Amino acid sequence: MILFNKIAVLLIFLALSPAAFAQIDAGEKAPSMVLKDLRGKTVRLDDFKGRVVLLNFWATWCVPCRAEIPELIKWQKEYQAKGLQIIGVTYPPTGKVKVRNFARQNKINYPVLFGTKKTKEIFDKGDVMPYSVIIDGDGNVRARIEGIIFNDEFDEKIKPLLSNGFH
Repeated sequence: MILFNKIAVLLIFLALSPAAFAQIDAGEKAPSMVLKDLRGKTVRLDDFKGRVVLLNFWATWCVPCRAEIPELIKWQKEYQAKGLQIIGVTYPPTGKVKVRNFARQNKINYPVLFGTKKTKEIFDKGDVMPYSVIIDGDGNVRARIEGIIFNDEFDEKIKPLLSNGFH
């Protein structure tokens, strides 16, 4: 009976979790993710509908991630009024206190959420960091970027969404 219950729970979980089998690709709807921010507040990806979201997976221990953050801060400040919302999702293992201190010391001006390896696997099963997902104002994944986002990629993949898609 116990084995049957465990199998039933597993089957229900798998039926409700299509992301367990496939990652979200460009052109597909972004999932309804729910994560906690630095203060423990629940944040939903759906809260940002109507905005262009740059979902950036990073870690305090990741050197390229740390190098990218000043540019993300600049873009958030410069393009927020045009509909851009950068969201940082930490990738474990990283302690909450360390992430909070890092965000404060670096004056990160966009939401930082605590993710898990499974959170990143929804979009990418690889280990490349940083890793970014661009989601348009309608909630569709438009692009995925492995590694640091350079200015030309930002100009090509994000700016057109801001000028054409923000209302």
